[in-house]
Amino acid sequence: MHAYYFDNLPGDQRAPHYDRELPDIAILDKIGVLHWHIPVSTNGEYPEIDALARERDYKNRDVITITKEGLGELYESKIKMFYEEHMHEDEEIRYILDGSGYFDVREHPTDAWIRIAVSAGDLIVLPAGIYHRFTLDEHNVIQAMRLFKDEPKWTPYNRDATTDTNPHRQQYLEAISVS
Repeated sequence: MHAYYFDNLPGDQRAPHYDRELPDIAILDKIGVLHWHIPVSTNGEYPEIDALARERDYKNRDVITITKEGLGELYESKIKMFYEEHMHEDEEIRYILDGSGYFDVREHPTDAWIRIAVSAGDLIVLPAGIYHRFTLDEHNVIQAMRLFKDEPKWTPYNRDATTDTNPHRQQYLEAISVS
């Protein structure tokens, strides 16, 4: 995992868009983003992931693969959908099994984009209520294990005045002590 400030310049969202390094990786902790590197299993067993799932009460999981070949004609529209700035009312937990991509998260209180490059073995937890977006990188492939507290769901709430007042958003802001 490598986190840095996004440059906000026009161009392919899958490009690195590197602006500058974070002065301190602890900035991710301050905005509630958790991250680990857990080497991908060669035997299909994931004791570290299982332990984290028990500790954080994740009851379900699945594996998704996103590729241009796999999604065919839907690829571009799906990538654009993932890249819309949004939040969820649940944590977003992803363990990267193969490939690579970017999670962009909003820093607070500056509202700057922090780009988090993830690849195989990276595990990231985005808190409920954080504004973020996702895109593949220029390799156009990622396989990720998604973990869920309840039934698998992925409901994005695109950023607008309504999401700014969403109770999960408000709880998030209180949790990171931003008013």
